[in-house]
Amino acid sequence: MRAIAFVSLLLLSACASNQTPYVLNTRWKDAPVPAAADYADPASWSALPNRFDAADLVPKKSGFSDGQSNAKADVFFIHPTILTYKPENEYVWNASVTDAALNVRVDSSTILNQATAFNAAGRIFAPRYRQAHYQAFVTEFKEDKAAALEVAYSDVKRAFDYYLAHHNNGRPIIIAGHSQGTVHATRLLKEYFDGKELGKQLVAAYIIGIATPKNTFTNIPVCANPSQTGCFVAYTTFLQGYLPPWHPGTVTDLASVNPLTWSLDENFASKEKNPGGVSYGFKYVKQFADAQNHQGLLWTNTPYVPGRSFVKLKNWHKADINLFYQNIRENAVHRVETFLSQK
Repeated sequence: MRAIAFVSLLLLSACASNQTPYVLNTRWKDAPVPAAADYADPASWSALPNRFDAADLVPKKSGFSDGQSNAKADVFFIHPTILTYKPENEYVWNASVTDAALNVRVDSSTILNQATAFNAAGRIFAPRYRQAHYQAFVTEFKEDKAAALEVAYSDVKRAFDYYLAHHNNGRPIIIAGHSQGTVHATRLLKEYFDGKELGKQLVAAYIIGIATPKNTFTNIPVCANPSQTGCFVAYTTFLQGYLPPWHPGTVTDLASVNPLTWSLDENFASKEKNPGGVSYGFKYVKQFADAQNHQGLLWTNTPYVPGRSFVKLKNWHKADINLFYQNIRENAVHRVETFLSQK
């Protein structure tokens, strides 16, 4: 059992690390753009509540169950960048939503390990979209980044429009995203919710994995306690004591909500406040990690399983949700219940 836990931790850390992505040698303007998705076609969605898919699963031995059939709220989930490798077809800057191999990667990684954290709180709608290649976030050419992300967001926006027209029917909404998904979720929140009529339906936004200033929105504040609604949760996870190169080393205006306490203070929260996370292979692990806000970052010690001393990872970006899976799951349910009680 100890050996299995150690191997799982090593594999999780490998997934969470910033492995060297493939570098594109083509400019965006010189690459073909795949056809836009038709969101009336169920195949254009990674997750829909009226069919069985990866978003319906729960970790074994967790005691959780999928609650979508009785849910009174909806979750619009936008997945992160999965296209980090050498593209296997001509669509190098923006992925095709009909790329079967990539779709399997999306469903078996982010939908399984991240979107499922919300399946007790609401019906999950997760669109496939022409995600931008990882290079959009590191390229020196700003116009390439802007163009690739614009294509990706145009899909997310059309998917959300389809969801509003055909599925929402005035139901409360959770917006959730990670990494590139958070980039698009933030833009969606500004365009559809911030100071808009639809803002009255916003339970909360979980926009995780991107450094997000506290004043990103005009009318959507940072969540400062576990019961607040109409607010947003944001944090980025690094090893305790580590400051990434981009961090100024002083107090910042970045939002960081501790997912073990749902507060903005910098008090340390021990692993005892973490009932369970999800490790590699969608395995449930009790008291998986601790957490502490520090100058706009979320610090965590290496997850508490045997062999942890051998893992030297400093950036836990890809495990932002895995580490605090049950806390997020329970909090999303609580915010929905609070939102409904206020109506």
